[in-house]
Amino acid sequence: MPDFRLVVFDLDGTLIDSKRDLANAVNALLVECGAAPLPDDEVGRMVGDGAATLIARAFDAGRVARPADALERFLAIYNGHLTDFTRPYAGVPEMLAALHGRATLAVLTNKPGAPTRRLLDHFSLSAYFAPPLVVGGDGPFARKPDPTGLRHIMQAASVNETATILVGDSLIDWRTARAAPTTICMARYGFGFVGFPTDHLDGGDFTIDAPSELLRVVTN
Repeated sequence: MPDFRLVVFDLDGTLIDSKRDLANAVNALLVECGAAPLPDDEVGRMVGDGAATLIARAFDAGRVARPADALERFLAIYNGHLTDFTRPYAGVPEMLAALHGRATLAVLTNKPGAPTRRLLDHFSLSAYFAPPLVVGGDGPFARKPDPTGLRHIMQAASVNETATILVGDSLIDWRTARAAPTTICMARYGFGFVGFPTDHLDGGDFTIDAPSELLRVVTN
């Protein structure tokens, strides 16, 4: 078993289940623009590449013209309802508490930085992540699957790629780990795992079906 000294988490679909709040915000905007709402699961499959791509996909699926201010309107709606239904996945706080003494913990997400920090604060998860090791999708680094943000975190934590593991739920996370390159652990419980091409996984990749199972992977 590799000696992982840095564990980098995706946020949506990995640490928190935010699918319903994201879908509600997307659908509120679509309805404002004359489209029918989309199923939550369909919106969940659109998440992962950042808010701008999510909105573009949603308007394509809704078959309605996307206004120039669609992204700003979505963010305004969503930021007002960040925690209506969003919750950490069962076992996440306990898993983070157990890992906190074993390895350095970080967050790498395509979600903008401000709502990322609000969510971590709201659910009392911020204590596990040093502020420089929380990287959002609107900062100075290109969004995942570009590996620049992940490499920045490794440099900031003084940990090399062989001692780093990225935990995520989507193909975007898998591609990010490959590009870095680091080890990937796929969270099969996350809403982004739906439709993941499992033939991409190889013997060096890990999968978990619950947050607590990560403790078997990060054993140092």
